[in-house]
Amino acid sequence: MPPNIQDILAQAQAMQEKLASAQEELEDTEVTGSAGGGLVTATVSGAGELTALTIDPKVVDPDDVDTLADLVVAAVRDANRNAQKLAEEKMGGLAGGLGGALGLPGF
Repeated sequence: MPPNIQDILAQAQAMQEKLASAQEELEDTEVTGSAGGGLVTATVSGAGELTALTIDPKVVDPDDVDTLADLVVAAVRDANRNAQKLAEEKMGGLAGGLGGALGLPGF
């Protein structure tokens, strides 16, 4: 017997509300990443937006700007990887379960 359309719609509404809540929580969460043993630290929102960057004065060398640039890029990448992991933890089960919750193949 096919699933009741009202039940399917109610499940879809509940899943949509959970996804929206998880997205909002991610936007309000900050995640850090670092490079150079903590000499450069980047902070991003759970959505991946760069919100802060801290550079230890020890790493600032006017004769070696390339190293500083590399450390900044590495710290931002690390923070974004951490934000992506957080997003997968918060949203992975919800998005993957959407199809199954509706009696459809998952994505």
